Amino acid sequence: MKRSISMVLVLALIIGIFAYVGNHMAEKYNQVSLNVTILVSSEFGDKALNDSAHDGGEMLKEDGMNVKYIECRNTDYKKNMMDAAASSDVVVAVGWEFWEIADVSVEYPNVKFIWADNAVDEPDEYPNLLSVMYAQNEGAYLAGYIAAATSVSGAVGIIGGSEDLATNDFIVGFKQGVRDCNSGIDVLVSYADGVYDDPALGEQLANDLYDQGVDIIFQVAGNTGTGVYKAALERGLFAIGVDKDHKIEFPQYDSCILCSVKKDVGRSIRKLVFQYANENTFQGGSVLMGNMAKGYIDVAYGDKTSVQLVDSNLKNEIIGIKEDIIDGNLKVDSAFNQ
Repeated sequence: MKRSISMVLVLALIIGIFAYVGNHMAEKYNQVSLNVTILVSSEFGDKALNDSAHDGGEMLKEDGMNVKYIECRNTDYKKNMMDAAASSDVVVAVGWEFWEIADVSVEYPNVKFIWADNAVDEPDEYPNLLSVMYAQNEGAYLAGYIAAATSVSGAVGIIGGSEDLATNDFIVGFKQGVRDCNSGIDVLVSYADGVYDDPALGEQLANDLYDQGVDIIFQVAGNTGTGVYKAALERGLFAIGVDKDHKIEFPQYDSCILCSVKKDVGRSIRKLVFQYANENTFQGGSVLMGNMAKGYIDVAYGDKTSVQLVDSNLKNEIIGIKEDIIDGNLKVDSAFNQ
């Protein structure tokens, strides 16, 4: 009988310890469960910027947040933001198309807004709006360096979705990386004229560049850019991905993708919302920069199952270049400063 009582007491003690630890962990890591809505201008499934944001939302769900998603499908940006704000603690808009976010933030002063991948002109006038920019030029520099070091034909290319500052920021960094590696390499540029969801157009633009002697193309054109991979594979040439690790995202094109420039939008979204929920920290009225030093920009070569097209010596050289960028010893040009 005494032994049974002892066992009951031990079990009660164990349960009490687990309850205390669980409550303590919840208090420490999930003090508040926020209602968060993430909006993208087009649709998810691009395996680039939008899907990176979706990854951030899924991480927030694991943190205990209530997360909803809205695909604007290239229309009604302001209305969708207002609908989101009416039922959310935090609204995250991803992409330059949400330029009306400043006006919406004024109409909903009790809601926190995050504009990922763009910024308002006078951020201090919008205390509940945080803009987040990314140093894509730094990652593009590495892509340009790798392209120049790998090219056999002496010409490389880049296809942008549209001729805007964000896209041109990639192009400026890419050109500098090419030039610093080998000033004798030509860089040809083409644009998809604002079309981000037409792989057939991307394939056509890629073939046009390949016909001009290019043997490597860096694509920064969303889903349109996936057509570049098809053209590269069919012609036995090469491409470079963007936003996510496309050697993993597109295994069918692994053998023609050299590497990808990663812009970790999702992890930055998760961190900012998590900090607001658990530390009551929100840097509204400001513009944050997600750069290489903060770990949001990098170059990726797939995983251990991927075909490695960039040799180890060049990878090691890239590591040294990354350190120079992070330390400030190497300044990468930006379209936003020109």
